Amino acid sequence: MSEPWYQDGLRFRCTRCGHCCTGEPGNVWVNTEEIEAIAEFRGETAPEVIALYTRSVSRGRSLREKANGDCVFYDRREGCTIYAVRPRQCRTWPFWESNVRTAAAWQQTCKVCPGSGQGDLIPAEEITRRLNVIRL
Repeated sequence: MSEPWYQDGLRFRCTRCGHCCTGEPGNVWVNTEEIEAIAEFRGETAPEVIALYTRSVSRGRSLREKANGDCVFYDRREGCTIYAVRPRQCRTWPFWESNVRTAAAWQQTCKVCPGSGQGDLIPAEEITRRLNVIRL
């Protein structure tokens, strides 16, 4: 098996800018364990979290968005209000297959995410581990 193009690692440090939490609508996939963690963190029941903050889509369950496209748990002043228990999809950003498939894809990610290409050098092994957490 050949080494990935990012074999020397990639730089990333989250700036908490919120670009990945706001804007165009999309899906933030959540599973049962994540829903339960959010519920516990917020002092709510899992059924309440499901009813209030998620929606059912063909692939599974996704967090809802506000009318402006922001994640239901994103506050423009405070940032992510569930950061400690944020879903796998959020924890593994920007190391998604779609963002690191090629060097060109990574460069595009760096244009939209100010923390990508900056900060800590993330080793290839850690990038691969994050890629395997959730397929995006």
